[in-house]
Amino acid sequence: MDDKDIVIIEELKENGRESTTRIADRLGIPRVTVHERIRRLLEEKVIRKFTVQLDYHKLGLGTTAFILVSFLPTTRKTQSELAEEISRIPNVFEVHIISGEWDFIVKARAESVEELGDLVVNRLRMIEGVEKTISCLSFKSIKEEP
Repeated sequence: MDDKDIVIIEELKENGRESTTRIADRLGIPRVTVHERIRRLLEEKVIRKFTVQLDYHKLGLGTTAFILVSFLPTTRKTQSELAEEISRIPNVFEVHIISGEWDFIVKARAESVEELGDLVVNRLRMIEGVEKTISCLSFKSIKEEP
């Protein structure tokens, strides 16, 4: 990775559908160079996929919460297995195994606070291996990448 790769990545983060010709023109780099670098970044899995950034309010999922989850160590499953199970709950967008007092942080979206409450109380807390949770509602997202 060098400076050219980084500026190409930044351009793609702004618009993953941008043509290599436009990126090349904007950056002053030959089109073939841009094309080959993107191909190499994909091949090396630096770029894992191209995606879209959604407006979740328009999709009816405008309420976001971060949920800290504690793992019950006496359960028969591992933390990774529990994380996988949590990740399959509808409206769960991210699951991270973390260090510290809590074992996981989960990002969930829903139409309302009540719907998020239902997700926590009737789905998440019912999973074997979940000891306890604490939820933090997001008032406003300042920066969010897909």
